[in-house]
Amino acid sequence: MSDATRKPDRILFVLIGVVGLLVVVALAVVFTRGEPAALDEASPAGVVQRYSKAVIDGDNATADSYLTDAARSRCRGGYPGEPRPARVVLVSTSERTDSATVRVSIVQQSQGGPFGPSEYEMEDAFSLLKVNGTWKIDQPPYILTACSVVPAK
Repeated sequence: MSDATRKPDRILFVLIGVVGLLVVVALAVVFTRGEPAALDEASPAGVVQRYSKAVIDGDNATADSYLTDAARSRCRGGYPGEPRPARVVLVSTSERTDSATVRVSIVQQSQGGPFGPSEYEMEDAFSLLKVNGTWKIDQPPYILTACSVVPAK
């Protein structure tokens, strides 16, 4: 064989190798993405992040620890008819001296339906108060309400 016929073969093999390498790198990036970075637990956004994760995981006792006493006393339990949110995304934080508002985007998924699973996204806000130097949630969005103990009526 002459050199002219071997050159296109080498170029083709190099191109296939580069494409294969890019596919492997892309798959590695997708499968090694872990959970989002934990925010500072002393910040309003960090408290909301930990509370939201506890609610999504069904850990009501941990979620309860992030609530003010007033929020705990107002708690009437979760909303069993609604599915737990799939994701909670931070939109903005407004921090004042003794209070804060953390706006989030809440994504819910529902199974079934004529076209398969669907998603619903809504924006809502957490109200936080500083209690003894620690941020506590005074009012969570209704869809992220979870209580470990429901007070007697």
